[in-house]
Amino acid sequence: MGEKESEKVVWEPMRTSAATLIAPTAHHRTTPKLFIILVLFVSVTYVVYTLKLVATSHACGNVSFPTATFSKTVPAGNASATVTVPAIPSVLRRESRETNSDDRTDLRHVVFGIAASAKLWEQRKNYIKLWYRPREMRGVVWLDEKVKLREDRDALPPIRISGDTERFRYTNKQGHRSAIRISRIVAETLKLGMKDVRWFVMGDDDTVFVTENLISILRKYDHNQFYYIGSLSESHLQNIFFSYNMAYGGGGFAISYPLAKALYKMQDRCIQRYPGLYGSDDRMQACMAELGVPLTKEIGFHQYDVYGNLFGLLASHPVTPLVSLHHLDVVEPIFPNVTRLEALQRLTIPMKIDSPGLMQQSICYDKSKGWTISVSWGFAVQIFRGVFSPREMEMPSRTFLNWYRRADYTAYAFNTRPVSRNPCQKPFVFYFSNARYSSEMEQTVSEYERHLEPHPECRWKMDDPGALDKVKVYKKPDPNMWSRAPRRNCCRVRRSKEKEKMVIDVGMCRDGEVSET
Repeated sequence: MGEKESEKVVWEPMRTSAATLIAPTAHHRTTPKLFIILVLFVSVTYVVYTLKLVATSHACGNVSFPTATFSKTVPAGNASATVTVPAIPSVLRRESRETNSDDRTDLRHVVFGIAASAKLWEQRKNYIKLWYRPREMRGVVWLDEKVKLREDRDALPPIRISGDTERFRYTNKQGHRSAIRISRIVAETLKLGMKDVRWFVMGDDDTVFVTENLISILRKYDHNQFYYIGSLSESHLQNIFFSYNMAYGGGGFAISYPLAKALYKMQDRCIQRYPGLYGSDDRMQACMAELGVPLTKEIGFHQYDVYGNLFGLLASHPVTPLVSLHHLDVVEPIFPNVTRLEALQRLTIPMKIDSPGLMQQSICYDKSKGWTISVSWGFAVQIFRGVFSPREMEMPSRTFLNWYRRADYTAYAFNTRPVSRNPCQKPFVFYFSNARYSSEMEQTVSEYERHLEPHPECRWKMDDPGALDKVKVYKKPDPNMWSRAPRRNCCRVRRSKEKEKMVIDVGMCRDGEVSET
């Protein structure tokens, strides 16, 4: 190959690569011009469109938009008049609902239907007087027979005699046909035609309601819908025999007004289809099943199908409002050394001061002494030697017996824990004695006195809670407690100048606060 040919071979690749490098440079020089032209075109178009829109808006100022209407024929004597009413825009309809949302459910919207018997009326009417306020509430006591009216009748709801139920069949050999009468109380109360009713609440003559907490539960639900609200039995066997979808009437249940109307229309036919059922509650649930309405469970309604002492259940109440107590003639008085009625009268003191916080449990620790402390506000304070986890403390201790006496702890419908056999772990119990509201501190001040009972000797080398006589608890009332997500309150042990007293602060948990040792 000659010299010129070799130079040509070398030059050709160089020229090709150079051309490749030069070509893009020429292209980039033309790009800014095209971009500027495009921007100018878009800008001019935008200005022209805006000017045209402004000019036409004045011309449309007096033009009304078409409004949808509907016609309704209203009878007027023998003639008929057609009235044309403009339809409300959907936006305005939403606003009207939001405005009406301030009209919250209150006690005036609730009617109580109370099942009672003439034989027990003189004794059990005292339970009703504990919670019923005639000037603020509406209700009817439904009896099977007439009773003698006494001077206290003004403190009680009006008394009526239930309608005749002889036309209904009853074939259950273990029950009593009074169950049919009781199952029709909601329908008979509806038939009275009371105005402005949103909810019918059913209960027995030995049911005690915490009415403010009941209202906080009902406010969660739309009273214009079908709702059947209540809770189950504490006995797993009871729930199996009857139904896990049934509200127990002794603990109380609530039925919305529209559902009560639907029940009224079909209940008599429904009852005829279930002659073999035992009680009133299962008949009610059978009719609810035919209506297709499930039970909405609220565990603050308490049937208390147990015997013995309710202490374990009340001292570890679930994180929900305490709505009702039942079977108060069956269990022991909730406070020691007093009658059942006197014990409940004492409970009304914290109930009136701070009903949302009633029986609510708080768990904390005195680390300097190695104690575990459980506060059931308005009821009792327990102090344990040693450390118990919150997981253990929130389970009720088995101070009570099952409704079926032969059944063991596995027959409850919830978790329980055994009463400790270790003499050093027996709790020191301080029962509620009094409470007041301090306007200066804007707090409630409740006092709890130690229950004097023998304690076995403990050889643990640690401070003895038996040296304490009283516990004082400070708590700020929290009316919005149940409008937030449920959470157990926290408690903190405060320094006390008196050795025989413990001072505790109870309230909302602070940021990052945890019940830990």
